[in-house]
Amino acid sequence: MELVEQLIHFGLTRQESTIYLTLQVNGELTGYEVAKLTGISRSNTYNALAGIVEKGAAYVMEGNVTKYTAVPFEEFSRNIIRNLDSIREMIIKNMPARKKETDGYITIKGEENILNKLRNMLEECQKRIYISVSSYILDIIKADLKKLVERDIKVVILTDKPLKLEGAIIYGKEQVNCQVRLIVDSYKVLTGEVNDKEFSTCLYSKNQNLVDVFKEMLQNEITLIQMAEQAHKN
Repeated sequence: MELVEQLIHFGLTRQESTIYLTLQVNGELTGYEVAKLTGISRSNTYNALAGIVEKGAAYVMEGNVTKYTAVPFEEFSRNIIRNLDSIREMIIKNMPARKKETDGYITIKGEENILNKLRNMLEECQKRIYISVSSYILDIIKADLKKLVERDIKVVILTDKPLKLEGAIIYGKEQVNCQVRLIVDSYKVLTGEVNDKEFSTCLYSKNQNLVDVFKEMLQNEITLIQMAEQAHKN
């Protein structure tokens, strides 16, 4: 069940997620009623309910009979994110200093990891980006690109389908598979293909020679596109 899988990302176990959804649907329930509805043994149900309460996903309602009620997901998730933000800031503040990042070549595997790296690179951009990317990936990162435009970052996009993004410079091109070619601030590059989920692979580097090669390649590609557009107009 998709919701159960997604709730696991918020720190609940599979059984806790199942019970949380049961409380969400049915309202106030006793441990016995939860066990009966879910088919989970009573001992496991009570252990899971205790875990849900401890993690802030449910409240205990005291009375003649103890009942449990789900904390609304909006509230529960907000509490989790707020706590993680606090922990994140503490870790960043106390993290040992890192040596200078290598100028070598780093392989990034898996679609999710690649997209996370791509979006982090966009967020860190200070001056300009050049990106050649398939429409599939462009749909995922469009909001990130919009934020760059709003920050007055120069955004140049080469893609295979029409795109409306006011403030960006956009060129149409033929695209093979789900390619990524990204240059950030003229000193970081990400290149590869995102077309095979966890088997997708990209290369990330700050190597200036590689960055220069990709800059020249994209500039030549833009020039050819401009020439073709001009020829079409004539």
